[in-house]
Amino acid sequence: MRKLFSQCLKMTSGVAALSMIAAQSAIAAPDESQLNQPQGETISPEEALGVLQNRPTLKTPLNRDTSKQFRDTGSGMSQVTSISELRDVSPTDWAYEALRSLVERYGCIVGYPDRTFRGNRATSRWEFAAGLNACLNTIERLLQENVAVLREDIEKLKRLAQEFEQELMALKARVDNLESRVSFLEDHQFSTTTKLKGEVLFTFSSASGERAIDSRQRDAIFNFGADGRRATRRPDDNATLAFRTRLNFDSSFYGKDRLRVRVQTGTIPRWDRATGTTMARLGHDASDDADVELNDVYYRFPIGKFRGWVGTNALDIDNIFDVGNPFLASSGSGALSRFIRRNPLLFRGPEGIGAGAEYKFWDDVFVVRGLYLADNGNSPDLGEGLFNGSYSTGGQLSIYPTDSLDISFTYLFSHFTADDVNTSSSNGSRVASDPFFDAPTNRDSYGITGDWRINDTFHLHATGAYALARAQGFANPANGEDRRGLGADLWTWAAILSAVDIFKEGAVLSVGGGQYVTAERVETLPGDLQSIDEDTPYIIEAQYKFPLTDGILLTPGFYVVINPEGNEDNNSIWVGALRTTFN
Repeated sequence: MRKLFSQCLKMTSGVAALSMIAAQSAIAAPDESQLNQPQGETISPEEALGVLQNRPTLKTPLNRDTSKQFRDTGSGMSQVTSISELRDVSPTDWAYEALRSLVERYGCIVGYPDRTFRGNRATSRWEFAAGLNACLNTIERLLQENVAVLREDIEKLKRLAQEFEQELMALKARVDNLESRVSFLEDHQFSTTTKLKGEVLFTFSSASGERAIDSRQRDAIFNFGADGRRATRRPDDNATLAFRTRLNFDSSFYGKDRLRVRVQTGTIPRWDRATGTTMARLGHDASDDADVELNDVYYRFPIGKFRGWVGTNALDIDNIFDVGNPFLASSGSGALSRFIRRNPLLFRGPEGIGAGAEYKFWDDVFVVRGLYLADNGNSPDLGEGLFNGSYSTGGQLSIYPTDSLDISFTYLFSHFTADDVNTSSSNGSRVASDPFFDAPTNRDSYGITGDWRINDTFHLHATGAYALARAQGFANPANGEDRRGLGADLWTWAAILSAVDIFKEGAVLSVGGGQYVTAERVETLPGDLQSIDEDTPYIIEAQYKFPLTDGILLTPGFYVVINPEGNEDNNSIWVGALRTTFN
């Protein structure tokens, strides 16, 4: 609301250009030594004030406390104090002298944040009236300070004020209304430093198919620790209706930093328990039995082109690295499946407590990022802590050559302690998730992610990664044999095509698919059970995000898991969902 109020009163570049045309002959600027001295006949301040005050008056940002109002100027306009600050204005421009005089004598011209004036832009009568009012208020203030003003300037402004009287009166009414609304918001705001943002999900979902069995379970069909040899393989395919609620408390102490504290609760089920495979998981499951938990606790701060993160709980890899996939990365409004949201080898792993940083080069075309995150960094127990437990560290180089194209190259090293191994990050078979039977494991992941905005409608996202997993110790409980030196090759990829503004502005239709994390090579010891994925598991997902209102988003869709657990003997598993997002 503040930004709307501010921009309503500041003139656009087109407004300033028309003002210059109207007053060009009278306010052509002199040389530098006499820039602020009027040339020609002046008018007494008393007489000029009598002329200017006989008009509709609007309050300007100068009448308000601007210390907070202009804290965020990312998309607004910036006050110009010298013509040299405008990068697209040169002395050869036909209106250069008039613009120079308006800027440096009267100070009632504003530019865009990128220090351009955009003088060729068209303007409306409303914009012209707002800009005219800004100049009138500035000159009125100068007159009150007994600063000499040219009579010709006053006469021209008087004619313009009469011409635009109706627009000025209408703008006055609109500004008065905005003023009262802003005052109300100031009096009833949640906090001067903290914003409260809430999100609630209602998800109706169901799964069908066959309970998946991986290649190691074929003989002794055990499913998540349960003996299933006499049980049916039909999944628990009851339809469910569940929720997830998040409350984000975002605090800023100097306008550009952010301290996030999140409270979360939910009941959305994990479909791996019913289907026998983590490949069927939803991307926003929260099976906490409605227990309230403190989730995110981390601080983000910029220093020039540098930005840092420090977190003590739930600071994740995707909070620091650029995962791409802008339409489907979010858990609340993105992909329905867990896999499609982001590359599991590059952007998932042990995480939660630690720090990260990024630095921008060459007009933000190149961005370098790095991180170190630990799973149990707050625990002093043996085999845990910041440096002795499971952790992830790595770097990313992102290239943004144009507004419609970006590419990121990512390396991530993850260490998994014994009994905590999950090399597929719950996006692959049990073989790909634990190739060395719970032996401590290192994972080196290399990958590329790209996004291409083809045109105003279509957006393409693609990602691929390879990981080398290496055993670091003794297996448990498989004979307790030393598996150090054994390796495994893991692969994954995904591609998604999204179409924007389909049937309604803001709606997004997305179709995508990919290969789950697949163990294509695993080094074994004599006597091991089948150790690689016999077949390649795939996913296909389709969904349609439909904004019912500004605060309600409906997302119906489905995804199908082909060759679950890397075994073509398993029937495909289908998961359908209707997610409603309130925010």
